[in-house]
Amino acid sequence: MILSVSRRTDIPNYYADWFLARMKEGFLYVRNPMNVHQISKIDLSPEVVDCIVFWTKNPANMFDKLAYLQKYMYYFQFTLTGYGKDVEPNLPNKREELIPTFKRLADRIGKERVIWRYDPILISKRYSMDYHLKAFEEIASDLADYTEKVVISFVDLYSKTRRNAKELDIRQITNEEMIALAGKMARIASKYNLIIESCAEQMDLQEAGIQHGSCIDKKLIERLLGCKLIAEKDRNQRKECGCIESVEVGFYNTCLNGCKYCYANFSDNKVKDNVKLYDQDSPLLCGNIASDDKVTARKVKSLKDNQISFLE
Repeated sequence: MILSVSRRTDIPNYYADWFLARMKEGFLYVRNPMNVHQISKIDLSPEVVDCIVFWTKNPANMFDKLAYLQKYMYYFQFTLTGYGKDVEPNLPNKREELIPTFKRLADRIGKERVIWRYDPILISKRYSMDYHLKAFEEIASDLADYTEKVVISFVDLYSKTRRNAKELDIRQITNEEMIALAGKMARIASKYNLIIESCAEQMDLQEAGIQHGSCIDKKLIERLLGCKLIAEKDRNQRKECGCIESVEVGFYNTCLNGCKYCYANFSDNKVKDNVKLYDQDSPLLCGNIASDDKVTARKVKSLKDNQISFLE
């Protein structure tokens, strides 16, 4: 089993204590977002958890907890962009805090286990194509020795994204602009010896020098584990997504980063209400079991191919 921690909220930033408590106790509960009264109990024993993929914009709260994860393989998807407080209001200063945090994490666990995400890319008067190229190169030059790969994507203007970001005056980027910007970013990445991939893009960016990537990456996980995996594409993700199957442990409307492009927060008031329910000792993230909830143990297993002990 691959554990996704989490596409729906920034657990390393805000709920690291809860996650560590869950790992120590050996299980956690996850509500089904389509039916909140259906709860899955997830076994967290090292025998079934092959790898943990952390998604975060600030993993500083994880540093004192990494020692407790020695029995597990894991890596981080670390989003680091050039946006200011108007877009990412609750993040600390990039140059002063987040870039040093990225470097510190890579020094601690290895640069192959810290993936840089420059996404989503949105275009506005303030955040022009030239702005992104300048920010991208500045960050790339800083991180060149601290990661192997950068992942990019362009913003999907869902209705809730448009609502949350209406004051930013975001405009739709054309296909021609997308190819042009992606091509220049690919050249910058190559300059700093970084692999560059896209995340769940409908448009093929190969002519710009960018391959479709996988955030929950079978090849990377096999490399880190030193063995093959028997794993299929995640059917719960979009068809453009190359991720393999995983178990998601987060819950919507619980992230406090406040990013205007976020698709996982539907309402600021809902986030505030959910955060009030946070209890690091609860098996559920931001909530407790109610009388009409049904808890079912999810069947999970290791995806390792036990017949192969090394990579060919």
